[in-house]
This record gives sequence, structure tokens and C-alpha cells, in this order.
Amino acid sequence: MERIVLASTETASNELLEFLDTLFIKVDGLADLEANVQVAICETFNNAVVHGNKLDFNKRVTCTFETTDTDFVFTIEDEGEGFDPTKIPDPTLPENIEKTEGRGVFLTRTLADKVEYMNGGRKVEIRFVRSKLV
Repeated sequence: MERIVLASTETASNELLEFLDTLFIKVDGLADLEANVQVAICETFNNAVVHGNKLDFNKRVTCTFETTDTDFVFTIEDEGEGFDPTKIPDPTLPENIEKTEGRGVFLTRTLADKVEYMNGGRKVEIRFVRSKLV
């Protein structure tokens, strides 16, 4: 398992991108999903920093990565109060087109094969199926 723990700052995403770049190089097949992984993981990470930890430098966001026989699995966990993902408005509905909230959650769900919220919304597991690479 690979793991990185970052402070909740606006520039922490740069370190996350370096972490992902390292994974794309050393994990066979992951680079084939690079665009989807980068967008989904960065959106979720930024939500954890901004909405979960409220840019509190003293709070951390942990990102882990592991592979299974079938999946590439990322988890992102913050130290915030959590949220209910079912309450996030669907940004594709006409009444929400002009609103900015909910787009990151929508993108992540669209780009990944499975997204699961745990621990009251403080932990997100994002899966990309490896079999699509064959």
C-alpha cells in the first residue's frame, strides 16, 4: 500500500499530483487511466481539504492507494465533520446548472467505477476496475 498524508492547504494538491505521477510510473496499467484518476482523486482531495477540513492547516488529509486482483483502489480521508453525499444536489438538473456545488462529487462518480462514502462522509473509497485495461 502507498500512502501520503498532507496538510489542508491550497497548495497541497501539488504534492498529491507528484504522488499520483509516481504511481502512474511504477504501477503497471494505472497510466492507462491517468486522466480519470487525476480528476477523480484531485476533486475528492480538494473537497476534503476545503469542505472537510475547511483549510485548517492543523488537519490532515490521508490518501492511500492499493491494488487488488481486479481494481486500483484509492481512499481519501479527512478530519472534518463529514457530510451526507445523498444531500449533494445533482449538477445536471436544470435548477442546478448555475450552481457550483456538487460538481466534484458528480465528476468522481462519473469517472470512477465505484465510489463509496464511509465514516460519515469523511472517508471516500474510489475504485477503478483493472479489467478494463485488457
